[in-house]
Amino acid sequence: MRVLGVDPGLTRCGLGVVEGTTGRPLTMVAVGVVTTPAGADIGARLLAIEREIEVWLREHRPDAVAVERVFSQQNVRTVMGTAQASGVVALLAARAGLPVAFHTPSEVKAAVTGEGRAGKAQVTAMVTRLLALADAPRPADAADALALAICHCWRAPMLSRMAEAKARSDELARAHRARLVAAAKTRRGAAG
Repeated sequence: MRVLGVDPGLTRCGLGVVEGTTGRPLTMVAVGVVTTPAGADIGARLLAIEREIEVWLREHRPDAVAVERVFSQQNVRTVMGTAQASGVVALLAARAGLPVAFHTPSEVKAAVTGEGRAGKAQVTAMVTRLLALADAPRPADAADALALAICHCWRAPMLSRMAEAKARSDELARAHRARLVAAAKTRRGAAG
């Protein structure tokens, strides 16, 4: 599985592509950061992010896109910019027919370090180790994007199995309800 991880942001949007599956070594395919000037028009900034992500989708052909889920922060302006960048990523992935998964920062940290409250330095160190990189990816946005891709590579099979199990469970429940309704009709017909 090849996953494009995106750590969304307007000033710095981290991008990382990882290939691999659970139980097998992971490989970094590419890593980078899209930067836009803080004083630029919001539309121009989102357009710059869109153009770069389109290039990454075309060049790296991921099977899925993993994006950091926006969470509440003190700075509403930062949250809005992050949410807008996330929306651009989700739209581009959907347009390309790719599944998009949103992972919380604590899910990513737990998957990569084993601790949901790990610091950025711990995440970067583990990403470097897991991908057998000679140097730590910089800036932190790049390491976070790789961590998102790693998290999704490891979690996607489990999430897929859970979705399949839920679908089977739902189908069994529907069939059971249908049998109950049919049995009730048969009893009413026999009594009448």
